[in-house]
Amino acid sequence: MNKTFKRFLVPISIALVFVVLAFITPDTAKSAATISLDYFMEMVLILPPVFILMGLMEIWIPKDKIQKWLGNDSGIKGAALSIAMGTLPTGPLYVAFPLASSLLKKGASIVNVVLFLGSWAALKIPQLMVEVKFMGISFTILRFSLTLAVLTLIGLTIQLVMKKDAFVKGEVAKAND
Repeated sequence: MNKTFKRFLVPISIALVFVVLAFITPDTAKSAATISLDYFMEMVLILPPVFILMGLMEIWIPKDKIQKWLGNDSGIKGAALSIAMGTLPTGPLYVAFPLASSLLKKGASIVNVVLFLGSWAALKIPQLMVEVKFMGISFTILRFSLTLAVLTLIGLTIQLVMKKDAFVKGEVAKAND
């Protein structure tokens, strides 16, 4: 299969699904297209500021600071900072991936990047406040603790299995092409 076709296989497949859906159930196709367009517009509005912030982070935060605060030798303080960085934002998770990539390139440990991404996905402060209201404080504390333990275990496992260079150079993504 040629490289160009492989590269666009997912978008082509999605377009084909929309075309088939339009013939089978036009109302569903219209609804799906509207929802897809809404998500696309959301990403168009959110991603440019994220890339600007990433560029500023590249310039303003030296590599040695990232290595000191979030690197392999950062210990508990690095984990705590990663968790704090992940719990504060309220944006969608896809915003965190370019930031995580930038952190890896600047010397953050894989464990801390996994903690950052996992915290962004599952431990956001607004989410925790709603969870306390509906599920109770004891449930929230237990879920928070178990989530942190599992995220740490996942991060350590990924660090043992994968080489950091594979992430930084994009070899993980290339292996899936």
